[in-house]
Amino acid sequence: MPSMANRVTLAKVYLIGAGPGDPELITVRGRRILERADAILYDHLAPDALLALAPAHAERLYVGKKKSAHAFSQEEICAMLIDRARRGLTVVRLKGGDPFLFGRGGEEAEALADAGVPFEVVPGVTTPLGIAAYSGVPLTHREHTSAVTFVTGHAVASIDWSKLGQAETLVVFMGLTTFAEIARALISSGRAPDTPAMAVRWATRPDQQTVVGTLATLPGLIATSGMKPPATIVIGEVVRLREKLNWYESLPLFGQRIVVTRAREQADALAARLEALGAHAVELPTIEIRPPADPAPLDRAIANLASYDWLIFTSATGVRRFVERLDQSATDLRSLRARICAIGPATRAAIENLHLKVDLVGAEYVAEGLLAALATHDLTAKRILIPRAAVARDVVPVELTRRGALVNVVEAYRTVMPDDAPARAAEVFARKPDWIAFTSSSTIRNFAAAAGVAALDGVKVASIGPVTSNTARALGIEVTVEAATFTIDGLVDAILRTPHNSGHEIAK
Repeated sequence: MPSMANRVTLAKVYLIGAGPGDPELITVRGRRILERADAILYDHLAPDALLALAPAHAERLYVGKKKSAHAFSQEEICAMLIDRARRGLTVVRLKGGDPFLFGRGGEEAEALADAGVPFEVVPGVTTPLGIAAYSGVPLTHREHTSAVTFVTGHAVASIDWSKLGQAETLVVFMGLTTFAEIARALISSGRAPDTPAMAVRWATRPDQQTVVGTLATLPGLIATSGMKPPATIVIGEVVRLREKLNWYESLPLFGQRIVVTRAREQADALAARLEALGAHAVELPTIEIRPPADPAPLDRAIANLASYDWLIFTSATGVRRFVERLDQSATDLRSLRARICAIGPATRAAIENLHLKVDLVGAEYVAEGLLAALATHDLTAKRILIPRAAVARDVVPVELTRRGALVNVVEAYRTVMPDDAPARAAEVFARKPDWIAFTSSSTIRNFAAAAGVAALDGVKVASIGPVTSNTARALGIEVTVEAATFTIDGLVDAILRTPHNSGHEIAK
């Protein structure tokens, strides 16, 4: 770490816009600064995923404000920013939307300037722009409007609605609870009651909720829907374009809450695929990958790597853990003379990332498929190394031994249930998800141990393949869909084949 003297010269406060909700909409600069922050003061609308970008040592302090609950006063927030900067820290003030658009960033920048503290403002995608993009309502359009007006709905009586009433597109921040009063004021000022209007909550997120009506009907629709803050309201003819341009809420899995049970380091690929289709992927790791209990057998196998005729990998994790142990040894890949066999495409890709050629892949991505691929090869007296999980099906080694091979199965890693799995499961299932996706037998067994089979009542279950499905059924879990191709893409495709109803819009 830099010396304190150097840190003082580098100290700075960054007022960063977190964007409208989707953590991927933060700017590249905002992300880079978060990754080296020493302290983050964040508000109610800052996504948790952005806080996770900061280093482990960084202080994370909630200073958010809701309508009736302020963690700290504005004066206290400014004082904390100044104090931390003067201590030589890189300080981030993380705000939903943009700092300078109803974000009180101007007040904080003034306080920092008055205190002589260096600062920088990093813009964010403001909520109305997020709403425009993700609800299919452009705020400007040559045929409908060339002007946009932004207004806060906090103090209705202090605003001259007769001046704002004729604004072509009117965007109301923080006006959900006062919108009935705002609508009456606008109509009494001459705005047509049938002017299209909509309210959007949690814009750009998979739980985005949209209520569409007119200036006259929207207050009642908001009340009927039970919509609560934070929400933003858009009034104007551009709202009509939503029927044509609403791409986000038309995504095939929009609004579906899908639990991903893979290990933390493996979950991203599945979660990203689901979220690209509009789902809210909730990570609930039911397995944790750990080093082998005793690495000596794997180390001995690596030391004698040149003696093997076949090297068989049954998972991408097995490839990674094997190579990690190889890197710690006196041996390297130059000792490898064996032919390489992979159980499926993900395992094959992990091997090919090492610039190694794969000689054989099973047509079906299970143990039986691998055995079928090896059926034409004479394995008599052939030495075969299988680095794999501590607990796995013995179909492959038993059958290969029967065929005359000399099989060495070594533990490359273990999968265990994470210590926090029961607590995390209770948190996730406090509100029933739509789906849960299981990618192995161990994810199912550990989920059942952590949460109980009854937790899945009313939840659709997706299985990556027949082995996983059989484990589920043995535990009394009904499988809704099973992947036709036993891969992550196959699992997602199986979910897509099942009809669903998101129910996230209430219209006039």
